[in-house]
Amino acid sequence: MQDLKRLRWQCRRGVKELDAVLCAYLDSHYAASSLSDQRFFSELLALEDDLLIAFFFANKFPEKEELKQLVEKIRSSFMG
Repeated sequence: MQDLKRLRWQCRRGVKELDAVLCAYLDSHYAASSLSDQRFFSELLALEDDLLIAFFFANKFPEKEELKQLVEKIRSSFMG
């Protein structure tokens, strides 16, 4: 429970669009995701906002393959 509170706090980025994408994933998919995806989500949250904006809204992807796959999952779950 404490971990979810910490993650929710980290999802609050100050950029409304990022808040929406990250919080939607946390609320809808995080609990059912694999442990490795949960770890990569934490790693993703440690990145700067400008990188996250590029990943979710500008068709850029992380170099690390596991993060790229997670970004694709989050984008497809949010964008439909």
